[in-house]
Amino acid sequence: MILVQAARMKASSKAISTGRLFLLEFSADRIQSMNPDGSDRGTILTNCHRPDGIVVDADEGRIFWTNMGIDELDDGSIESANLDGSDRKVIVSQGVTRTPKQVHLDKESGKLYWSDREGMRVMRANLDGSQVETVVETGRGDEDRRDRTRWCVGITVDPKLRKIYWTQKGPPKGGLGRICRANVDIPEGRSAASRSDIEVVFDNLPEPVDLALDLTNRLLYWTDRGDPPRGNSVNRAPIDTKAAPEILITNLMEGIGIALDVPANRMFITDLGGSVYSANLDGTNQRNVLSGQGYLTGIAFAEI
Repeated sequence: MILVQAARMKASSKAISTGRLFLLEFSADRIQSMNPDGSDRGTILTNCHRPDGIVVDADEGRIFWTNMGIDELDDGSIESANLDGSDRKVIVSQGVTRTPKQVHLDKESGKLYWSDREGMRVMRANLDGSQVETVVETGRGDEDRRDRTRWCVGITVDPKLRKIYWTQKGPPKGGLGRICRANVDIPEGRSAASRSDIEVVFDNLPEPVDLALDLTNRLLYWTDRGDPPRGNSVNRAPIDTKAAPEILITNLMEGIGIALDVPANRMFITDLGGSVYSANLDGTNQRNVLSGQGYLTGIAFAEI
């Protein structure tokens, strides 16, 4: 599912280019790439294992994605490849992370962050997959795993204040979803399971999934696949002040992935109904870019 993160724009005197979208088709185990208007669409990778989250490092010409796998088999993994699908590598092997979901690239620290749903963890590693560590642990063992309020799904990082944001979606349509945050660094003398700096930013949400940060305007965006009227939606709220979430888009078919292109004032959303949508950052000018696909999970935008 998608972090999903807009890559840093390349310096240019020309107008903003159209960039590229990269999206995951969970039901077909493949990764596609296309223009933001849906044209020039093609498959760049196949034989993924229930892919869920994707992020692009435009500077290095690499994509990173999570393979959620199957919970009972504990066979989730993270892979990387060139933008055209070549030089494919497994960087986090099966058995290291259980069911990885959205992934986020923090360029400043050179780290990948991801949420491990049934693993009940927020994790990170170097871009080559080394130094895997757990930074948040919400539960452990089969009994805790049955409690879906412990499941971590979405992930993003605020590099300015060095904060991690993640979602704990709760049971389907349960109204027990939460968005939490904590410092990037575990407090001294604490562990991932006992850290004292976790703050619940929003609670009693239908079923929050993927996250994205607009660092220019200091706004947090998220998809919610829960019941209407607050679910099946895209939402946002400021991160530096207290304010009620604003519902921007409704009537999604279980919204999952979200990607922002802040310089061009647009966002892109995927849902399990097989559609890709674009809209202005305030939710206006919504358009259907692609429809009739299989289950679509993560999406990423990059200027390349």
